[in-house]
Amino acid sequence: MPPVPARDRSAEPPLPVVVVTYSPGDTLEGFLESLSSATRRPVEVILADNGSTDGAPERAAARYPHVRLLRTGGNVGYGAAVNAGVAGLTGDHVLVANPDVRFEEGAVDELLAVAARWPRAGTVGPAIRTPEGALYPSARDLPSLSTGIGHALVGWLWPGNPWTARYRREREQPRERPAGWLSGSCLLVDLEAFRSVGGFDPAYFMYFEDVDLAERMGRRGWLHVYAPSAVVVHEGGHSTKREPRRMQRVHHTSALRYLSARYPGRRHAPLRLLLRVGLGARMLLSYVSGRVGAGAQPQQTVAELPQSRRRWRRR
Repeated sequence: MPPVPARDRSAEPPLPVVVVTYSPGDTLEGFLESLSSATRRPVEVILADNGSTDGAPERAAARYPHVRLLRTGGNVGYGAAVNAGVAGLTGDHVLVANPDVRFEEGAVDELLAVAARWPRAGTVGPAIRTPEGALYPSARDLPSLSTGIGHALVGWLWPGNPWTARYRREREQPRERPAGWLSGSCLLVDLEAFRSVGGFDPAYFMYFEDVDLAERMGRRGWLHVYAPSAVVVHEGGHSTKREPRRMQRVHHTSALRYLSARYPGRRHAPLRLLLRVGLGARMLLSYVSGRVGAGAQPQQTVAELPQSRRRWRRR
């Protein structure tokens, strides 16, 4: 039997890539350079700009013919900016990513290959490395009340605690599998699935918009597939470094919004009050302790990742 020729992705229509920018600096240039080796398919990059003042999005749009600048009208938040970038797109998928992501060679093509293997995948997410070489726990279970409280209260002090480990599934070897939710820093998104739930909820300015999206998609039968055979490096922390107290406030407010929505009604009012008090106390503590603000640090190393990739390719 003759070998099956490799699929020629260069003949396919451009893959839309939506990037939310907010004065991204040099990170945007690095993103675009790494994207060029991440797929053989042509791409169309939409910079959904939330009011940058450093000129980086304008320079990128002027330099690259496949990059388009879309002004959102102000700092409308991450999810709302993605929604604006996705509006009017056609095709099957869109890649949504932060500008401080760097793709390893072939990473986007691998995400597309995984999506083809999982027809009900609403989102597909890569393995995410930190610049220090740790494997970030980007494929997690949806937070329950018990794991969420345990993770929030003691994760910063005891990263290997059982609640954090169960929530982030850190004691498993990385493998291709469905997850409760995937990090929104880099996602291949099925457009039909995204539109079936109305996209991101713009009420989340930042944080938990990816958790909320995954839960709503899951209710409609869509899956969220972790693809460790695709690897990216995410620097992260740009907004937090610029406005640490504001970002801590936004993080805890988003957590309260998400958890409160899961426990509606009068009978859960005391629980919502306890959540408000507990998250408020943790937020105040994060103002004076960088360790609390940083949360539980990743427990897996990149050395574990290639084993997972080799195991998948032998199957």
